[in-house]
Amino acid sequence: MTRVDIISGFLGAGKTTFIKKLISEVYQGEKIVLIENEFGEIGIDSRFMQHSGVEVTEMNSGCICCTLVGDFARSLKQVVDEFTPDRVIIEPSGVGKLSEVADAVMAVKDDCDIEISSRITVVDGSKIRMYIKNFNEFYSNQIEHASTLVVSRTQNMEEKKLKECVDILQEHNHDAAIITTPWDKLERGAVIDALNHGRNLEEELIHEHHEHQHDHDHDHHHADEIFTSWGIQTVHKFERSELEDILKMFSITDDFGQVLRAKGIVEGANGKWMEFDMVPDEIEIRECEPDYTGRICVIGTELNEEYLSQVLGK
Repeated sequence: MTRVDIISGFLGAGKTTFIKKLISEVYQGEKIVLIENEFGEIGIDSRFMQHSGVEVTEMNSGCICCTLVGDFARSLKQVVDEFTPDRVIIEPSGVGKLSEVADAVMAVKDDCDIEISSRITVVDGSKIRMYIKNFNEFYSNQIEHASTLVVSRTQNMEEKKLKECVDILQEHNHDAAIITTPWDKLERGAVIDALNHGRNLEEELIHEHHEHQHDHDHDHHHADEIFTSWGIQTVHKFERSELEDILKMFSITDDFGQVLRAKGIVEGANGKWMEFDMVPDEIEIRECEPDYTGRICVIGTELNEEYLSQVLGK
């Protein structure tokens, strides 16, 4: 039987980094397939994972468990049949509901001979209050339906702020194991212990499956009703300082709408290529290998696509 891990996390929480740790350290020696569901018009995230030797199936058409139920079931069955993996890691869109992703897996459980091993949600502790306030329906769902909660960037948090974050998480989910130790200090055994603790929740979570099916179509929003994405391919060569200024503007002005995530890969004016990630008040730009063309994706609410095109679509 193939084990399935569902690893969710709101935009920019650090899912990809945690998945890399699981693949390279915790699940070392297992045959793993990663299935990604990107919310966005330009597929970018899979490029970061391909160097790990993991087979990536990209699905770019919205929410994994709404518009993609048919494709998702087919993809999952195909993955299990063709690759006979020990484990499938499903990385849903950052704005997907964990309960619905789990329902989609449960719906094909018997056909695919799989079991859900863990539901992991990666949480950016420094932004938890903002996201709960602004996106409660989606953000709380990811927290409440996790068997293990992983707090990212804790090495940059004061103890008081970290405790506040843990208190909020426990208010929403008092049973899940919560990982707060910085990931670079975490040994394999500690992660396995946390996942095993969380695994005890799976029986309870499975019983919720039918309830979610009944509620699914009533009084709930889908991600594509709330969030929008804008994406382009570009041959523009950016100065690093130019790119940095644009990304900073996303956080300090609402001229672009409310930008929750920007990511991409572009060529620099000096001929070197850059990957970038942006979430509110946090920017990362790093050199990388050239890609076949420049690509940029912006995700948020009420995006001003005309202004984005003026600034980025050069």
